[in-house]
Amino acid sequence: MKKIFFNKYILCLSFMLLLGSCTKLDEQVLDEVLGDDASNPEGALAAAYDRLGKGTFVDHGGVFALQQYTTDEAILATRGSDWGDGGKWRSMHEFTWTPDNAIVTDNWNMLTNGITRAMTAVKAVTESNIPQKKLFLAESKGLLAFYMYTVLDLYGQVPYRDPLNERAPLEIKKAASTIDELIVEVESLLPDLASLGDQSTHNGRFTKEAAYGLLTQMYLNRAVFKNRMANTYEFTEKAASGDGTDMDRVIYYSSLLINSSKFRLESNYFNSFSIKNEKGPELIWVITQKIDKIRNGSNSFAYVCVERNQRPTPVNRGTNAACITPEFYATWNGNHDDPRFSRKYQYGDGTWFYNDREQSVPSTDIVPGTNLMWFHFNRGIIEGQQYGPKLTANGAFEMTADGRIKVSQLSMEKSAGTKMVFTPELNFDDPKQAVFKQDQINRGVRVFKYEYDPGDGNGSSNVDIPLVRLGAIYTMRAEAYFRKGEVNLALNDINKLRSSRTRESLYGSEPGKTISSLNAGDLYREIAFETYWELLRRPQMIRFGKYDLPYSAKPATQPFRRLFPIPQSVMDVTKDFKQNEGY
Repeated sequence: MKKIFFNKYILCLSFMLLLGSCTKLDEQVLDEVLGDDASNPEGALAAAYDRLGKGTFVDHGGVFALQQYTTDEAILATRGSDWGDGGKWRSMHEFTWTPDNAIVTDNWNMLTNGITRAMTAVKAVTESNIPQKKLFLAESKGLLAFYMYTVLDLYGQVPYRDPLNERAPLEIKKAASTIDELIVEVESLLPDLASLGDQSTHNGRFTKEAAYGLLTQMYLNRAVFKNRMANTYEFTEKAASGDGTDMDRVIYYSSLLINSSKFRLESNYFNSFSIKNEKGPELIWVITQKIDKIRNGSNSFAYVCVERNQRPTPVNRGTNAACITPEFYATWNGNHDDPRFSRKYQYGDGTWFYNDREQSVPSTDIVPGTNLMWFHFNRGIIEGQQYGPKLTANGAFEMTADGRIKVSQLSMEKSAGTKMVFTPELNFDDPKQAVFKQDQINRGVRVFKYEYDPGDGNGSSNVDIPLVRLGAIYTMRAEAYFRKGEVNLALNDINKLRSSRTRESLYGSEPGKTISSLNAGDLYREIAFETYWELLRRPQMIRFGKYDLPYSAKPATQPFRRLFPIPQSVMDVTKDFKQNEGY
């Protein structure tokens, strides 16, 4: 597909809240771009895809902050002199956000900008005579449904205006009624969407398979959308369309993906989150990222956990921000040998980086396009004393006499007297506030699930970010089976995930161990083992009745916090919205 540049005005729909204002694009487009100009339907569709990146679904301050930092899987505390920022990061975990919170507002703006771009694409394609009209229109409508679904999930209501009628009235659509409309809409697109690989499509495009994944999620969460503040949810309600219940439709659509010859589970769990993962067999729909002259992907999900003295090259470092809670870490008790918990890195000469001792590793790995030595971190959930290369006075890696990279015990960059020991305990001085003193900034077990890409030193990455992944689809089918009372089928899916993953050859490539029974608590834990840090935790916690409960730095909260408020900046300029309950 043809790569293009564009610098045009997106069609500005009359309702400014859908875009914030008419926004000039000064962006470089993804490989999915198929045309020569943003005023053409191809360029408009490219702009709709481009909004998936640019911070929205690839940055820890984007949708991740709402779906992960509000849960037990991720917390971004104030660490000494860093990450104060007016308390906006802490507010996510302490559940103190208000309608003027910057993260709440920024995500609303990015997501509603995505809606506007998708509407623009719908209009541009509809009014065109291009040969790919049916395909592009289906993709445009699919992206529109995805953006709207995400806004409804997070905020409970979403602005909409018919893109084909310039005089159409503004509609404020509510989750309870609109979820069925979106399901029916996406199902209606299936005949016109390409199957993955057909019509030059790839997993960065909204294909039939991407639609199956979106429909699986829609049906799984439909009961929550219908009655968000309920004490319990009716998961076996008659489906919005087709036969059976919501859970029957989850099983139907997830099975289309699981039974497809196009996909298979990776034996190395972390391959799906690694550099150059674009052809990964689990990746059904992704945000395509690449470091090149066309665009730069985001390294945020990797960078946000790496400490400032952990360096993949002499000129790259982390930022020492996010970690997990003790509560989530404790769910792994007895499962540290699970292949999804952690994995050691092996260099080409056979050297393993153990990360628990002083040693050396070869200096022969070089970052492509540079002369920089490349030090590789282990992957997964990282705890305890950390080891790695230190810098010499001239900014190079310390080396051994025989020319290898020296691996030493590390201390914190901004608290040199504090060893870099990532502790499961957080032990905030004030249990209600996620604040560490400078000599406490080592606390918290980190997540190195996404590979740190040192490709250009500017926070960019070649790691594609999964939106629909086969492993996560297995968990959704298992949950649907379980909610239907078909516990053995749910257990089969969970054990398929466990036994398909293998440990590194250091441990004889041993497969993960199966379990013999499954209750609701086991299922909840197993879902997280497979999907941690994939922007799925908040909906999981709500479905399982866990979101309102207290955990580190989070008090017990009222059900209204299951939704975020409509930003105050929106409320100030329109009376069409009614603020969400509790705000």
